[in-house]
Amino acid sequence: MVSKLLKTPLGRLRLVAFIEGCSYLLLGFTMILKYKFSLPQPNYIVGSAHGILFVLYIVLLLQVAFIHRWNSIKILMAFLASLIPFGTFYADKVLFR
Repeated sequence: MVSKLLKTPLGRLRLVAFIEGCSYLLLGFTMILKYKFSLPQPNYIVGSAHGILFVLYIVLLLQVAFIHRWNSIKILMAFLASLIPFGTFYADKVLFR
């Protein structure tokens, strides 16, 4: 299944969107570890990974938008989805099909 997703730019965007969404949710969990239990290391690791995934998501979003000639509204909705928890999962179901 993963190899099928990696064959097209849209497939790569969908895969990265899923992983980025998971990292966003995991970041929320590590924030609890950082502030409630004084364990900053998991937050640093997950935060760094999430930052890299976010940048990759934006790059792939722009690539797919250019290839598929998406309008500005669709691009904006896909960008905003990356800022909201569970947003990239919603975008995968609604925007990336």
